[in-house]
Amino acid sequence: MATNIIHPVWLRITHWLNAVAVIVLVASGWRIYNATRFFDFAIPSGITLGGWLGGALRWHFAAMWLLAANGLLYLAINIASGRLRYKFFPISPRQLLRDMTAALKGKLTHADPQQYNSVQRLAYLFVMLDSIVLVLSGLVLWKSVQFPLLRELLGGYEGARRVHFFSMAGLCGFIVVHVVMVALVPRSLLAMLRGR
Repeated sequence: MATNIIHPVWLRITHWLNAVAVIVLVASGWRIYNATRFFDFAIPSGITLGGWLGGALRWHFAAMWLLAANGLLYLAINIASGRLRYKFFPISPRQLLRDMTAALKGKLTHADPQQYNSVQRLAYLFVMLDSIVLVLSGLVLWKSVQFPLLRELLGGYEGARRVHFFSMAGLCGFIVVHVVMVALVPRSLLAMLRGR
């Protein structure tokens, strides 16, 4: 019976907590961006969170702690259990090209939900690394004086703002693709809810 488990309980809990944290972070981050824009566009206020800069910062900091703690737990369990190694590696360039071509043609199968194809492996590794960049650049924006080396590595405070913005855009892109793929393969959502 245990072989029917696709996603263990810890994975489902951390997945949904991360989903909540990311939604709050993105919506409040958009409100923060609107207050301190560096591009010639603003995010529609109807899809932002916080109502004003101070409120958005409060939501952002609260969700930041949830994402950081939950993300560390997710990463630690993945590493300690060996799941990171056997679920996400190896990624063969040839297999990635084959899977990417099949995905673009709408022919990428997902027959075994316990196995990730190369496109999924790359996407999930991207979002893990992107989240780390978001946290590090966020630390510079939050406590710039306390992290001078990190600040300089990210191109100063303004550079860190841009790194944070583009990392967030990458995360939003991942979310869009992720939701579309879940819509195309709805049993993957059931597996993330029930574990089987």
